[in-house]
Amino acid sequence: MTATIKIENDIAIITMDDGKANAISPAMLESLNSALDQAEKEAKAVVITGRPDRFSAGFDLKTIMGASPEEVRSLVNGGGALALRLFTLPMPVVAACTGHGIAMGCFILLGCDKRIGATGPYKIGANETQIGMVLPVFALELCKARLNPLYMTESVIMGTLFTPEEAVTVGYLDKAVAPDQVLAEAMAEAERLKALPAAALAGNKKILRKPFVDVIAPTVAR
Repeated sequence: MTATIKIENDIAIITMDDGKANAISPAMLESLNSALDQAEKEAKAVVITGRPDRFSAGFDLKTIMGASPEEVRSLVNGGGALALRLFTLPMPVVAACTGHGIAMGCFILLGCDKRIGATGPYKIGANETQIGMVLPVFALELCKARLNPLYMTESVIMGTLFTPEEAVTVGYLDKAVAPDQVLAEAMAEAERLKALPAAALAGNKKILRKPFVDVIAPTVAR
């Protein structure tokens, strides 16, 4: 299992659950995009969540280790395209971050409009520097768009991982609540946002985020 969708009261609840770390693999990307296809047709808001203790630990390293350069490039571009899709979806997108959100996991958070995270012994952030990687363009632009500028050096250059409470200050999350309240809080936020005039919300999202989208889009094109 990778990701599932159910629709309640015009809200599409998309749950990532591979039984492990919710790694972003080709199968997970396909499943998430399929769920978003359905959400765009049948819902007025999206809540994306994970399994207990794991939102997503990032790209599937086992897949990457055994892949060709072209396959790695395709996976990274696919992750970027997913984050960009969330960032530009013409409806409210709320993240219910149930645990760790690292690397590609945190970029999914940055693509969402509102982010509710679970308190606890979890880490959130872009640790690419710590593992010897340079951020792809989509990731850097999402950090520029959403993170507190005072923490950009710590987050991007040093690759620091943060607690959920710290992640609120840094900008990966908007709110941190008890784990058993995360989904309920996210659903309440989705209910609030779906009541806003849809065309105005989509239009203002498009205008505000256009400078970042213009940079990201050419780099994740298939």
